Amino acid sequence: MTTRKKDVAIVGYGETPIVLRGGRSSYELATEVLEQVLMQTGIDKSEIDGIAVSETMSETSNPFWAVFLAEHLGLETNWCQINGLGGASTIAGIMRAAAAIRDGQARTVFVVASDAQSSYPPTEQGGQRWEFQYPMGLRGPTGVFGLLMQRYAHQHGLKVEALAKLAVTQRNHALLNPNATAKLRTPLTEQEYLDSKFVSTPLRVLDSVMVCDGANGVLVTSAENAKRLGLTKAVYPIGYGEVTNFKVADPTADITESGFTVAGPRALAQAGLTPADIRMFQPYDDFLIAILLQLEQVGFCERGKGSDFILETDFGIKGKLPLNTGGGQISAGQAGLAGGGTNLVEAVRQLFGDAGERQVDDPRNAMVTGIGVIPYGKNWSVSNVLILEP
Repeated sequence: MTTRKKDVAIVGYGETPIVLRGGRSSYELATEVLEQVLMQTGIDKSEIDGIAVSETMSETSNPFWAVFLAEHLGLETNWCQINGLGGASTIAGIMRAAAAIRDGQARTVFVVASDAQSSYPPTEQGGQRWEFQYPMGLRGPTGVFGLLMQRYAHQHGLKVEALAKLAVTQRNHALLNPNATAKLRTPLTEQEYLDSKFVSTPLRVLDSVMVCDGANGVLVTSAENAKRLGLTKAVYPIGYGEVTNFKVADPTADITESGFTVAGPRALAQAGLTPADIRMFQPYDDFLIAILLQLEQVGFCERGKGSDFILETDFGIKGKLPLNTGGGQISAGQAGLAGGGTNLVEAVRQLFGDAGERQVDDPRNAMVTGIGVIPYGKNWSVSNVLILEP
C-alpha cells in the first residue's frame, strides 16, 4: 500500500571537494558545508534547531562528537542525533530528522556527514576480528568483499567486463565533477580496469574506493516551514526502507544476499513505484560488486543476472538509467564515513537541476542507497534505500 508523504522536504545541500590527505579536520570540513547551505538557502543559522550527525572514522575515539560538532558550528539545538550505521548513516539521518520534525522535536534539521579519514586514520574496526579475521590474515573490507565476490562468481558466474563497464561509466561521470578527488579525475578504459592488480582475488584495486577526506550535508524541514522561509526548491523523501543485521540468526546465511531484498521493495512500495519507474540510481559503491548486487536485490533484474543487465543497460548521464552521476565513491573518492552522503547530495543536486554539464534530463526521481558495516561471514550489516522526488 502506498503511504508516500510530501510533508517534509530537503531544501538545501552542501559538499566540500573530496581530497586525499587534505589535512583539515572533520570540524573544518563540516563548517564549510554549513556555510554553503546557509548561503544557498539564505536562512539565518538560528532557524536550525536540530542536527543529525553521521559517525566518523577520524573522530571514532570521541564519544561526544555530535555535541562538539554542533558547538563548533554554533548551533543551539532542541534535537541532536548521531547515527552509527556506517555508509548508511546519512540517508538514515534524513528519515530520523523527518520523524523528529513530524513529532515536533525540531523544525529545521541539518543532516551532516564529515570525515577526514585519510588525514587522521582510526584504529581498526570489526566485531569479530580477533576470532576470525586476524588468524587468517583477513584485514578489513577489501578481504571480506573479495570473499563475497568469489562466492557470487561461484554461484552465478561473474562477467568481469560488466564490472569494467561500471568502472568506466563512473569515471566518465567523475571527470565532469569538480568535487571529485583530483587523483581520480583522469580517463579510464575498460582494459586499464582489467589490467589493474588483484588485491583480494578476484577483487581488483579498481573495484575499490580510495579513502579520502570530505563532508556533505542537507537541510531538512517541513513543507510548511519551507514555504514560510521562502524556499522554492525542495526534494521530498517519498519512500524508505532499512534493514540492520539481515538474517543475523542464521549462522549459514548466504553472504551474497543482503537486506536490500527487503529494504528495496519496501521503499518502492511506499513510493508507489517499480524499479522501471526509477529515473536515476545513486547507489552506495564502496566496491563495484556492491552495485551489481543492489541492482539484483532491489529488483532491477533477476538474481544472478546482474552482469547481463549491466552490459545491456546504458548507465550514462543521457542513458536509460543514469548511475552515480557524480562518479560515485569509486571515482570521486570515499570521504570516509561521509561517503554515505556523497551520492545523496548528488541526487539532490540533480533533482534541483543544479548539475550543470552532467545534468540528467527529466530528473523526476532518484533512488539513493546506503551500506553500513561489513562483518565476517555475512553480508553487510545495514542496507537502506531512499527514494526522492521533486
